[in-house]
Amino acid sequence: MTISRRQLLAATTTTALGGLLPHVAMAAEKRRLGLIFPVIDRGQPEEGLTLYGDSIDYLINNLDLKTMTPDGYDAVIDQIPEKALGLAAQGVEAIMIMGTSLTFYQGREFNERLARTVAESTGLPTSTMSNGIINGLKEVGGKNIVCATAYNDEVNNRLVRFLGEHDFNVLNIEGLGIEAVEDIFSVTDPQLIEFCEKVTNDANAADAILISCGGLITLNILAPVEERVRIPAVSSTPHALFEGTKLLGMDPHVQGYGQLISG
Repeated sequence: MTISRRQLLAATTTTALGGLLPHVAMAAEKRRLGLIFPVIDRGQPEEGLTLYGDSIDYLINNLDLKTMTPDGYDAVIDQIPEKALGLAAQGVEAIMIMGTSLTFYQGREFNERLARTVAESTGLPTSTMSNGIINGLKEVGGKNIVCATAYNDEVNNRLVRFLGEHDFNVLNIEGLGIEAVEDIFSVTDPQLIEFCEKVTNDANAADAILISCGGLITLNILAPVEERVRIPAVSSTPHALFEGTKLLGMDPHVQGYGQLISG
C-alpha cells in the first residue's frame, strides 16, 4: 500500500502537537474557523493543526472540484455561498474560501466580490486563499516575483493577470501541468524544493517566490526553499491559514515556517 504525503502528514501531526504547543498562542477555548475547500475529500488541514495546535477548531464544507481548469472551477463556484451559510449555521467566527486558482481565475474584481458576497450573507469576516497570497507577498515586500505552481499554462496565464492587477511584476512562472486534482498529492517535498530553485534561478532579480496551489503541501518546505533561493517564500495553504487566523483576531506567527509566518 502506498502512503501519500497527505496521509503521512496527517498521521504524524497528532504526535507532533505535544512538542509544538509551547509555540502556539493558546486561547481560553477553541476559536472556530470555517473553511470551504474545493475538493470533496478534504478534511482537517494538517498544516493548520501543525501551526496552531488545538487553539482553532476547523469546520469544513467541501465542493467537488474535479479538474484545475476554468471548466472545473465553473462547475463548482456557484455553490460557495450556500456552503458558507452552512458553516455560519454551525457557529463559525470567520470563513476562509480555500483554493487559490478557484478564487483568482476570474480576476481581482471577482475574487473581491466573492469574499464580499459571503461576508454580507453570513455577517462574518471572510477572506480567500488568493487574498492570503496577495497579502503575504505584500507583507514580505515582494514586487518582482517568481511563481512555482501546480497548474497548466492557461491557469498560469490567469494567475499572471491576477497578480498584475495587484501591481506585482511576474519575472518567471512555471507550472507542473497538473489538471486532475488527485494527481497533486503525488508531488514530493524534494521535487517541490528543486522546482522552486529552478524557477528562481531563471529570474535572479526576484524579491519573493510564490508557490501556488492549495493542494500542494508546502508548510515544511517554506524554510528550506528560502534557504536555497535567498528570498521570502509565500505559499497557498499556509498563508491562507495565516490569513484566517488573523480574521479570528489571533496572533498568527509561529517560529520555524518561513520568514512571514515566523514574524
